[in-house]
Amino acid sequence: MIHRILFSLIMSLQLSFLMTAWVTWINLGWSTEFYQQWLHSFILAWPAAALISLFSAPEIHKLATVLSNRAKSKAELKLK
Repeated sequence: MIHRILFSLIMSLQLSFLMTAWVTWINLGWSTEFYQQWLHSFILAWPAAALISLFSAPEIHKLATVLSNRAKSKAELKLK
């Protein structure tokens, strides 16, 4: 469980940091308000992203496993 929590915190930190920077830049460009608005957006986004990641990661992992197994099976059929 500690691994899942740490993963969710780190992944959501990275995604929130980069995505809020990107969207803030798209909306404001490089203005004098950029860093203030970016920090405000990041502070709001990170807790939400962490909770979403924590609770949705197991189901997304299952879905990714199913999809990758199907892709692997199709690739193996093409090789035969």
